[in-house]
Amino acid sequence: MMLQPSAPPGWLLDFGQWGVDVGIYDLMNTRWGWPIGESVHFTGLCMLMATVGMFDLRMMGLVRELSLSALHKLVPYGVFGWLLCVASGFLFVAAAPLEYIYNDAWQIKMVLMAIAGVNMVVFYMTTAKRVYALGPDEVVPLTARIIAVVSLSSWLGVITCGRVVTAFRPFWE
Repeated sequence: MMLQPSAPPGWLLDFGQWGVDVGIYDLMNTRWGWPIGESVHFTGLCMLMATVGMFDLRMMGLVRELSLSALHKLVPYGVFGWLLCVASGFLFVAAAPLEYIYNDAWQIKMVLMAIAGVNMVVFYMTTAKRVYALGPDEVVPLTARIIAVVSLSSWLGVITCGRVVTAFRPFWE
């Protein structure tokens, strides 16, 4: 279990008040606010996983008939999906910070997103050029396959943690 103070810290209460003051709390707690936010989040996640997931699976050796350089052309759609997730996720946290910030599942989700981000930087700095030069049916270098496993595992962990956030709500004394 993650460390949680016995009472919400002042900065967290201030952030929650900011969410109320700017209208995020009211927006998200309308009849359609949370469902629309969840739909945007899910759409973004689908776009992200469709591109990153397919790219990772190809680097891991599946669907080898697809060109990695062709799959890379889908990356802007994945980035757009990630931006949808970040925007909607920010609204969730700003509307209910006490439910997220000290939530074990949310904290693990953030760590896994950071791992995925660092892993992506490592990919682009070390192996991307070699990978994009490969044609269909060519085997990807071991380093790139390891990066793909870390990426796909991280993003599947992000999805899992996101789904169980509601099961690990913090309890303030």
